[in-house]
Amino acid sequence: MPNPLGDVSAQLGVIDPERAESSELGELADRIAGWAREGEELEAYVSRGSHTAVKVFGGDVESFSSAQSEGVGIRVIAGHRQGFAYAASLDPAIIEETLAEARDNAQFGEVDEFLGLAEPDGVEAVDLDLYRPELADFPAARKIEMTLELERATKAADPRIKGVESADYGDSISESAVATSNGIRTTARRTVCSVWAGAMADDGSGAGVQTGGGYSVARTPEDLDVERAANDAAWRATRLLGATKPQSQRLTVLLEPKVTATLLGIVSGILSGMAAIKGRSFLAGRLGETVAVPFFTLIDDPTEPLAYGATRFDSEGLASRRNVLIEGGVLKQFLHNAYTGRRSGLRSTANAVRGGFKSGPGVGSRAVSLVPGDRDQEQVMADIGAGLLVQSVTGLHSGVNSTTGDFSVGIQGLMVRDGALAEPVREATIASTLQRMLCDIVAIGSDREWLPGGAAGVTVAIGDITLSGS
Repeated sequence: MPNPLGDVSAQLGVIDPERAESSELGELADRIAGWAREGEELEAYVSRGSHTAVKVFGGDVESFSSAQSEGVGIRVIAGHRQGFAYAASLDPAIIEETLAEARDNAQFGEVDEFLGLAEPDGVEAVDLDLYRPELADFPAARKIEMTLELERATKAADPRIKGVESADYGDSISESAVATSNGIRTTARRTVCSVWAGAMADDGSGAGVQTGGGYSVARTPEDLDVERAANDAAWRATRLLGATKPQSQRLTVLLEPKVTATLLGIVSGILSGMAAIKGRSFLAGRLGETVAVPFFTLIDDPTEPLAYGATRFDSEGLASRRNVLIEGGVLKQFLHNAYTGRRSGLRSTANAVRGGFKSGPGVGSRAVSLVPGDRDQEQVMADIGAGLLVQSVTGLHSGVNSTTGDFSVGIQGLMVRDGALAEPVREATIASTLQRMLCDIVAIGSDREWLPGGAAGVTVAIGDITLSGS
């Protein structure tokens, strides 16, 4: 294949065309980092990626997009001032201009004694198999046909399915490299793809249409389960038929794994070192304190190969590692990149993240999960006897205040009576505070499942929640 770096090899050194794409990016990043001047730190982040999205409706392709991107982000730190610039090109002349712009920006940056690149810390990277070359060769026509089949299968899953809101396919291939003037050299690549269906159910009773979603995620299209996604969407829609507004009360709620995963993503943000530094976390200043029930252990582990946020290195080039955030209910640590770690008097936990070459490193989790319990969802439900199973939530991000811990979201789900699912409910909200919820957990299920994004889901039962309905 043609060298996608164009004339880069001619100007920056010979690159063997038979070597992996990520090695090409790594050699390019290494050469840029080698341009550092005396008295400055220089970081080059080089990435290349592709993305495909298919949406079908009513048996027709509603939209299809396929895009590729590549570029470089360069950070220069000199005299405790930082400059950053990026370019959506790997052309040598443009790279030189980008470096000059980063140096110029550094002259006008604010002095900050904590600025500095990540330092090599000797942690060995775990060997992770996250890349499937067959995704790049999977034909667009087969992606479209798979999405059309998903829509057909969803409609056929149950006679009460009257339509499909949308059926979607998406995939991405990403490759990146980080090199710094202080000796960091890393490359990484991964693939992921998914299908999602939104089913609409109506039993003709006049009670209204209910919706439900189903999905499948994998690293290659051959491993996607279209039938499972279709059946799950139909089942989640039909079991809500006849849903009504429940009576207001205080009760135990069971969060389904997908809901828990979203909530854990918010909790991990509250455990960001930057959130703590800025006073935007209700857990700030509580290291070593009990903040949850004794059987609550929260871990961020990007070395877990089943996690779709897994990666060998963070966005500053440090090897990924398993970080225990809350252990046995006790707050153990926050997530840090090089800057927040240095500012907090600590080391980076290798949790630097960035949205691509267009941004510098922030702080975030990649594969957060709870240590599972020993009972599945049915057993947990039987144990609590009565309560509410939450199938979906709305307003989760706007309804959670990370500073105060206030929690209030809209829900759909099913009541639990005598340890079994009962009537469906909608048009209701549940409310508490995250502080109380962490201490009111009564059970964590055994049904851990890695979902799209950076968190695993598991059934969680939480007591003393306010349900507001009629």
